[in-house]
Amino acid sequence: MYKKMTLEDILSKLNGWKAVQGREAISKKFTFKNFDQAFAAMTKIAKKAEEMDHHPEWFNVYNRLEVTLATHDANGVTSYDLELAKFIDAVST
Repeated sequence: MYKKMTLEDILSKLNGWKAVQGREAISKKFTFKNFDQAFAAMTKIAKKAEEMDHHPEWFNVYNRLEVTLATHDANGVTSYDLELAKFIDAVST
């Protein structure tokens, strides 16, 4: 089960993630060497998201990926978003 968090709390535990204006969510933009690397990261993220049953909002163009995380059931951010954000950072570097 997730733990509700404030935007300030979750952002203090992450690097490069920002609050989404107008909603309780966080986002980050990633740039990869090419589309293959972006897609490989997305595949890893998708598998982790399925395991967690916690899915990101994302937008991909060629080597760029923008990810937004929020826990819709909680109407905000939670420990699930923190866990997934840390995983995304790990597979996107």
